[in-house]
Amino acid sequence: MTELLIIADPSLMAERQHWLDALGQERRLAAKTLDAYERDTRQFLTFLTGHVGCPAGLDDVATLRPADLRAFLAARRRDGTGARSLGRNLAGIRSFLRHLEKKGLANAAGAAAIRSPKQPRSLPKPLTDTQALDVVSDEMQMHDEPWVAARNAAVLSLLYGCGLRIAEALDLTPDDFAGGAETLRVTGKGGKTRIVPLLAIVREAVERYRGLCPHHLPMNAPLFRGVRGGKLQPAIVQREMQTMRGALGLPESATPHALRHSFATHLLAGGGDLRTIQELLGHASLSTTQVYTGIDTARLLDVYDRAHPRA
Repeated sequence: MTELLIIADPSLMAERQHWLDALGQERRLAAKTLDAYERDTRQFLTFLTGHVGCPAGLDDVATLRPADLRAFLAARRRDGTGARSLGRNLAGIRSFLRHLEKKGLANAAGAAAIRSPKQPRSLPKPLTDTQALDVVSDEMQMHDEPWVAARNAAVLSLLYGCGLRIAEALDLTPDDFAGGAETLRVTGKGGKTRIVPLLAIVREAVERYRGLCPHHLPMNAPLFRGVRGGKLQPAIVQREMQTMRGALGLPESATPHALRHSFATHLLAGGGDLRTIQELLGHASLSTTQVYTGIDTARLLDVYDRAHPRA
């Protein structure tokens, strides 16, 4: 179907532009998010104009029914749009309607009554034991500067050896390792604190980095530093991992966060219980951790398919 030249009534389009401007200036949403919201609402208003048979106006939006929104989602699904994109479509429309509701121009209750499409649950993609050990070793680091190579190995060792998120590792200070600590106190999402064991080999990797680092490292300041001495940024670690991925022939799924997945998966495969792994990862809900049982089951079935004579 050819896209209509008139998307909606000018007054409705003006309100939409005010909403997009507010998202960018007041809420400082990322450019990609703004582009997605612009596209989602443009698609919806284009549909609505065709649905009501004339340029959709504020009155049409004010009287929206759940059935109208379901019709839009159904049309998008017929065009091949997946559940994730449909969920984002609905999120953008809800945000726009809430904006209009605050100005007394619409009622957002209809959109709130629509359930978001059920999202497919994809399994995390951990590295194998051998791949993970290669990634965290000093010898496999790609950087020519010895202290930077040691830094990268130490950060990646914390992700795999302690199950930390990259932001959690980069927030650590020398004080966290004082006195030959055998555990780390980690502040995770929502400011929640947890205690994780600090393996001797991980502590040694950190000490090796500290011994080589040319920058002064105050006890209560960030431990991991960039080349110029500022706090190390996640993007740098991700870029270093990308370089290593190409050199070692690792899959695209081999990211820093995949090391955290590997930590959980390898613990579970080694007999670790789910509740303990939940605490080590800092998951608020056990259901979040249970995804790793799917990985282990998938691996067992793969071995069965490849090895069993009757498979």
